[in-house]
Amino acid sequence: MNTKAVVDHIVNWLSAYSENSKTNGFVVGISGGIDSAVTSALAARTGKPVLCVEMPIYQAKSQMDRAAKHIEKLMADFPNVSQIEVELTPVFDSFLEAITENQGPSHDMALVNTRARLRMTTLYYYAGLNGALVVGTGNKVEDFGVGFYTKYGDGGVDLSPIADLYKSEVYAIAKEMDVIDEIMKAAPTDGLWGDDRTDEDQIGASYPELEWAMEFIAKGGDEQTLSGRQLDVYKIYRRLNGLNQHKMNPIPVCEIPSDLK
Repeated sequence: MNTKAVVDHIVNWLSAYSENSKTNGFVVGISGGIDSAVTSALAARTGKPVLCVEMPIYQAKSQMDRAAKHIEKLMADFPNVSQIEVELTPVFDSFLEAITENQGPSHDMALVNTRARLRMTTLYYYAGLNGALVVGTGNKVEDFGVGFYTKYGDGGVDLSPIADLYKSEVYAIAKEMDVIDEIMKAAPTDGLWGDDRTDEDQIGASYPELEWAMEFIAKGGDEQTLSGRQLDVYKIYRRLNGLNQHKMNPIPVCEIPSDLK
């Protein structure tokens, strides 16, 4: 991959989209992970206003430290970048108080998705305030492979500049743009559980493994040729891809036959 050319292409695409939509720059949620770091660095290179928003909810200190260090470097390099931290823990706590009962085995996952949706609401508040666009940080495997994101949470965005890049390609872009080592070396995590579990812990496969599965299926690979770990990863990918089609497909619309209108 020609990383420099890809960087230039995405930056130009972001600039053109902003200009055509008559909006005033971008809002990006910063998590301390590689995807949000790369996305914000790309947006910064447009020269348009970029607001980096930190939104901790019982966040691990390591994640907050990485996010702060990334934003500090970005602001030093690009005068068009600004920052704000919105402490959402009290908001989340108020939501917990409003829930009168534990809803069963899906309760914890529902709360994880609630965290993501609170953050989406916050990003759109600042986007509305500034006439800006909310920039998505999802990569290709997350957005179109296993659906590893929250519907109307981190999946609720205006545009997605890195959604055609595999995670490995995101790392290559990060290296090209000199993203800080702490983020480059950190294990990918969604940071929604309040502990140190990684994306791989949750999914059951690493991003390189998932990229292999996505490519294998795209090229028409035969499941019967697989065994061992490859077969395990293939099944993980297939299962999650099937379960999460409701996220990746357009919202179903009930079309009314003309003779009924």
